[in-house]
Amino acid sequence: MLLIFPPVAKACEPPAGIARLAGALRRHGLNCRLLDANLEGQLWLLEQSLTADDTWSRRAIKGRAGNLVALRDSSTYRTPDRYRRAVSDLNRILNRSAAAASGASAVVNLSDYQHTQLSPLRCSDLLTAASCPEQNPFYPYFSRRLPELLQGIGTVGFSLNYLSQALCSFAMVGYVRREFPGAKIVLGGGLVTSWMQCSDWSNPFGNLIDLMVCGAGEKPLLALCGITEERQLPALPDYSGLPLTEYLSPGLILPYSAADGCYWNGCSFCPERAEGNRYRPIPTKKVLSELQLLTAQTAPALIHLLDNAISPALLQALADNPPGAPWYGFARIDRHLAEPDFCRALRRSGCVMLKLGLESGDQGVLNRMGKGIDLETAARVLTALQQAGIAVYCYLLFGTPGETLSEARRTLEFVARHYQAITFLNLAVFNMPLCSAEAAEYGTELFYDGDLSLYTAFQHPDGWDRRQVRHFLEHEFKRHPAVAAIIRNDPPQFSSNHAPFFVRP
Repeated sequence: MLLIFPPVAKACEPPAGIARLAGALRRHGLNCRLLDANLEGQLWLLEQSLTADDTWSRRAIKGRAGNLVALRDSSTYRTPDRYRRAVSDLNRILNRSAAAASGASAVVNLSDYQHTQLSPLRCSDLLTAASCPEQNPFYPYFSRRLPELLQGIGTVGFSLNYLSQALCSFAMVGYVRREFPGAKIVLGGGLVTSWMQCSDWSNPFGNLIDLMVCGAGEKPLLALCGITEERQLPALPDYSGLPLTEYLSPGLILPYSAADGCYWNGCSFCPERAEGNRYRPIPTKKVLSELQLLTAQTAPALIHLLDNAISPALLQALADNPPGAPWYGFARIDRHLAEPDFCRALRRSGCVMLKLGLESGDQGVLNRMGKGIDLETAARVLTALQQAGIAVYCYLLFGTPGETLSEARRTLEFVARHYQAITFLNLAVFNMPLCSAEAAEYGTELFYDGDLSLYTAFQHPDGWDRRQVRHFLEHEFKRHPAVAAIIRNDPPQFSSNHAPFFVRP
């Protein structure tokens, strides 16, 4: 079996999904190969010969080898201007190389893929990408690489997690279907799960894909191999076979998931809740032993905990049993993190940054969203983390049905009061999940032009529409001196994935 992670996503850490599948397959004595076509494809585009007709492109081409080295060198992250220049120049080469390979129809950078005619939100466009794989800018790469790997392979699995991967995934699927018609094609991953959990899902890809997997893929893949009596799942992720030294980070970032779903699962409009995803944690003792084993095997520079929210029990266990490498991940704002001694223990265990989904600085908005967050506690959490030396990547959400301009300004006031404790900011405009229980309440209409869209437009009860939200963010929120200083900290393209490297001592 060949498991593929397709372009385009941030190529700064190995793909956790296919490593988890590999662990399950190999635990049962089944051979499988892993291909990070995202990393390999981006490096291939960066190596292509280009003609430079402007100063920026000439500089970028001349410095591309040095810029790749720079992103893998920790000293670069102590000089933000050098980092930004490296990212900007590599983006320039990716964009120019993709345009040359696709007739200017593809736009590629270090974190995204877009097409001028095809949309990942339309199944007809995905089928077009599959029928014409030669038009994909990565075609020269994967049409050479896949035949090397597919000899003797009976099943090919694609891990499709992001919209930025969809068109490239289907181009690769179309190529495999045409050139290796005997291979069984399986498609799974986070985006596929979201499609399949929509109430009106009707598979439009039945003639192209043999099996689409909703949710965890271990059992379906094992069943394809005739194994129905599974050993303990999930198995230890197996990253062997992936190019662990080639990712665009200063040392290996080890991704690890300690749970599926969210233990809180009470927020209104949450896609996890709308899709009915259950919370399935791995026992804490098993998490600790697996992290210690993986750390010993791979010697990571950083551990990335992928959970939607690290449970309080696991946070306590990590504080008591350091995993052996610096780490970061999402956590909920609660009373545990408001305790200075607990935060200091987390810092001693290696915690360098926590991502916090505050969403709003107005208590009424938080209550209407079911966040379970008290702003007084949130302020204490920010103070405790700052005193402990743990960076905060704060996520804010604007334009929810319960928010107006007045409430948004209170969020600005909250951030301005606590700016010294907020290291990074992520600002998002609210999208209404199409399958959420609340969608019909506010009236629905076309949001994206596509039959695979996961979101719907809605009528804000107070007229606080997306245009007004964006105007507030651009002309008021981001221009506040305290906010502007925080926003300048954000690493371009790689954002939270690289942010811990800017705060480590």
